[in-house]
Amino acid sequence: MSTIVAMLIRDASASDAEACAAIYAPYVTDTAITFEIEPPTVEEMTDRITKALKTHAWLVIEDEGRVVGYAYGGPYKERAAYRFSCEVSVYLELGRRRTGSGRALYEALFARLAERGFRTAVAGMTLPNDASAGLHRALGFEPIGTYRHIGWKLGAWRDVAWAQRDLH
Repeated sequence: MSTIVAMLIRDASASDAEACAAIYAPYVTDTAITFEIEPPTVEEMTDRITKALKTHAWLVIEDEGRVVGYAYGGPYKERAAYRFSCEVSVYLELGRRRTGSGRALYEALFARLAERGFRTAVAGMTLPNDASAGLHRALGFEPIGTYRHIGWKLGAWRDVAWAQRDLH
């Protein structure tokens, strides 16, 4: 007889910073998915989580009590007219794609952001990134444009595709 343990999605806390930093680090060092060059320290990740929780949201997903992914929302832009829009991202432990974790995290995040009064979510995806493009498309994001050759990482110029979806 096997036991199925459901994954738990919950608000992040400062104590999740180490796990989130560990999940994010290989994306920073080994891919062009993020334009950061140096992985954030645990202290920097703690600050990011704390800041997001004050105004937007940061969620984690646990598998058998261990954080294996996270999603967060933050300001889209600082100008006051953008205050009802936010930028969102999701990161999963490597090897967890196509498990439903990204979708579950994003759906919970969208609900939380809508509760907080946000109306539009915007996401940027470094190209090529078929997995991310597919997830965002499946969740109702619509393409709004591509910044060409906007970032230099891993020895090449990178494009970033932008998409948005309503939260209400």
